Amino acid sequence: MSLPASLSVFFAQMESQEGSIPRLDLDTYIQNYTGPTRFDRLIHIGKTCVPLAVEALKAAVTEAKKGVDIGRYREAFELIRIAAPGEPEAHRDHAWIERTDAANREETRRLDLQLKGYKNNLIKESIRMGNEDLGTHFENIGNLHEAAEAYGRMRQDVSTTKQIIDCGLHLVDVHMRRRDWGLALTNAGKITGMNSEREAYNVLYAKVVSGICQLGLENFREAAKNFLQADSGVPSSDYRQLASPNDIAIYGGLLALATFDRSELQAQVLDGQSFRTFLEHEPHIRKAISFFVNGRYSNCLSILESYRNEYLLDIYLHKRIDAIYTRIRAKCIVHYFVPFSCVTLESLNTAFGMPGYNLQEELIRMIRDGELKARIDAKNKLLVAVRPDPRLVLQRTALDIASTYEREAVERLRRINLVAAGLEMASTRKFTQNPTGASEGHLDDDLPGSQSIEV
Repeated sequence: MSLPASLSVFFAQMESQEGSIPRLDLDTYIQNYTGPTRFDRLIHIGKTCVPLAVEALKAAVTEAKKGVDIGRYREAFELIRIAAPGEPEAHRDHAWIERTDAANREETRRLDLQLKGYKNNLIKESIRMGNEDLGTHFENIGNLHEAAEAYGRMRQDVSTTKQIIDCGLHLVDVHMRRRDWGLALTNAGKITGMNSEREAYNVLYAKVVSGICQLGLENFREAAKNFLQADSGVPSSDYRQLASPNDIAIYGGLLALATFDRSELQAQVLDGQSFRTFLEHEPHIRKAISFFVNGRYSNCLSILESYRNEYLLDIYLHKRIDAIYTRIRAKCIVHYFVPFSCVTLESLNTAFGMPGYNLQEELIRMIRDGELKARIDAKNKLLVAVRPDPRLVLQRTALDIASTYEREAVERLRRINLVAAGLEMASTRKFTQNPTGASEGHLDDDLPGSQSIEV
């Protein structure tokens, strides 16, 4: 198995065990999840965190062997074989692979024959169940494309609300594992708005799925809205195949902090009845938002920076945490600068600087992108606010009004001259039916100079 250059460098660090030790307790963390996401999270930690790599990869091998997906076992084995060749898990279990592969092939053959029999008998309910069983089997062995096709065929034979919802849930799970955010988002919308015994669960599940998909598509504000609407009254065990209550608090809090203004943060996040329950699982997120609302921006950023390494271990956040943090920092700088006409670069560095980080380049980028209305005085080391001159604004407004009035006056004069010269276009003759059945025609009276003519 050939490794990407980034992973080769990563595993080269294993001997020296370089890297900061995260506060994450792997055993406690992974107990928050069920289903395939356990393996996904373990393998991601094994690829990205040097101190936890061996422990995570060993757990990933164990997790893979609990199921029947040979591809997952091979992936975990190849990684731990390079990272820790002396561990027992680094020795390939050929017997398990051969036994599992044979069982998978036999089960696939059996389900195919069973489905063909149902189709010959033309029993819709049996055909639906056969496609569902086949899709579940393909999903378990990691053949997600075939699973999606089987669930898609299942949809044409559904007849009850519960069956429609079950089909939608199956498709959502498959597309989420494939990271096909668009299709997962579409199918999530189809499981809500239907009367069912588990309506609250369906709504919450759709909100969490939609939030993760919007996060994947980098629609951060829409993602935050979905997470903030999650119902804390639904037991967490019902959706732990996707995320934990801690994840909802982190995703919703960070994305709201990146995209909401101060009043929205106070009303919808800190004072929101349902989301406040989620925030109890991650009090540092609530504390960071409170610092921002109260204008203590450096304290807010300090808390977030202290948890950056933990967020990089999340399978949904790690690719987008830099973009989220950049937005939050930009908001903090803009709000910090609002009361002042000018600020020294030294004071900005004190408030927002980090070791080895050039704040001036960030300010230049924000000015170019229009996020910060200011200019940098390099000579005096100042950030100077650029505010419009009220007199200049008034003059421009007056000139715009005069220009509009002049343009309208010219158009009116042109209209008058056309009418006076007899160059006006003829009106359209309209016919109406009178009570006696005779037709009468008349010209459109809306135009100047037109006269009604009865025929």
